Amino acid sequence: MEEKQNDYKYVQQHLANERTFLAWIRTSITIIGLGFLAAGVVFRTTTFEHYGHSIAAIIGIGSVIIGCTIIYMATVDYSKKQRGINEETFQSPKTIIWFTTIGMALVSVFLLILVILLLLY
Repeated sequence: MEEKQNDYKYVQQHLANERTFLAWIRTSITIIGLGFLAAGVVFRTTTFEHYGHSIAAIIGIGSVIIGCTIIYMATVDYSKKQRGINEETFQSPKTIIWFTTIGMALVSVFLLILVILLLLY
């Protein structure tokens, strides 16, 4: 019964936790969509066609992996925050922030290479 009272006592914090979780889900869906968009790029030139398709495949597969990992990490983080709110031991997440930052930096570098290949050749 104590857990139910704590949930009610901290309803605003729990609602904020849910909004944060849903924001992570939207972010991961966007990253996955970006991967599908990049994977669908078709090159007009034959000179760098192989490289372009390889980079597009790397971006596509990498984005799906990053997006799915963010969904998993967001779910774990949501559960930890839920317990932390009830136990009054909240800690700010670091792992999911760094994973998303590094993952998006890698996707951005590969997208930059892809765009350069598209524009120059």
